[in-house]
Amino acid sequence: MSKGLNLLDPALMRRLDQMSIAAKSRIRGTMQGRRRSKDQGSSLEFADYRLYTPGDDTRQLDWHAYGRTGKPFIKLFMDEQELQVHLWLDASKSMDFGQKDGSGSSKWSYARQLAAGIGFLALNRFDRVSAAMFTTQITQQMRLLRGKGSAPRLFEFLAGGQPLGEGDIGAVFRNPALLPRQAGMTWLFSDFLYEQGIEESLKYLLAAKQEVIVVQVLAPEELNPSFSGELRLIDSESGAAREVAMSSKVLESYRAAVQQYTQSLKAFCYERGITYLLAVTDIPPGDFLLGTLRNNGLVR
Repeated sequence: MSKGLNLLDPALMRRLDQMSIAAKSRIRGTMQGRRRSKDQGSSLEFADYRLYTPGDDTRQLDWHAYGRTGKPFIKLFMDEQELQVHLWLDASKSMDFGQKDGSGSSKWSYARQLAAGIGFLALNRFDRVSAAMFTTQITQQMRLLRGKGSAPRLFEFLAGGQPLGEGDIGAVFRNPALLPRQAGMTWLFSDFLYEQGIEESLKYLLAAKQEVIVVQVLAPEELNPSFSGELRLIDSESGAAREVAMSSKVLESYRAAVQQYTQSLKAFCYERGITYLLAVTDIPPGDFLLGTLRNNGLVR
């Protein structure tokens, strides 16, 4: 059995099956989808034909065209829209932090579960979904998928990745060849523990006409550590070490710095119309997908 199938609980998938992603903008096009435009009275506005591809709704086959040509064609209507959804996962080594003993999830495991849920939502409504993992460059990439039948391929892709090495988000998104060419929705899953490049990257995505959703994935112990005594802290990506005496004053200063950093990122996003979400790994993925996303108007 594919290990990708373990990313989402079957009961959660059944609940997600009744929902869809709510994008702020719609792309008027001629693809057969399940996303209605805001224009009224255009539901019978025929646009074109295209050949059937696996994952398409077979109810939209034109049997008269099939009888004439022997080829399966799908009717396209101008009011039926598709959304391109791009899932980007930070695969730098810092994402490997967090519980791995059954009492919780690492940030990497948690981010993949959230990405799987969002991808499933999109594919289930015949939107198109791509996924990529990055460090200082793209390490793995899956091109656009379409149709609910493509969900296992997405799950398999997500399950196969591993966090490794240092990350440089700016180096990734300043490459114009990697940016989406069509307006759509980009979900960015990361702990955003970078010294630079974050704001630059988000601006590039906005310039590419993306509705950007920032999901900052953090472990509880990163927000509220309970360490004490003389410790040697090692950077998971660079390997640099520092001796620290963990006093209550040091911990208090750390918590304040973390809160200031997350609030600063949130404020930057808010000012530019980017949705910011904090995802803490001790919250069940289902609660995030069914609760947090709905409360923020991202699913319906």
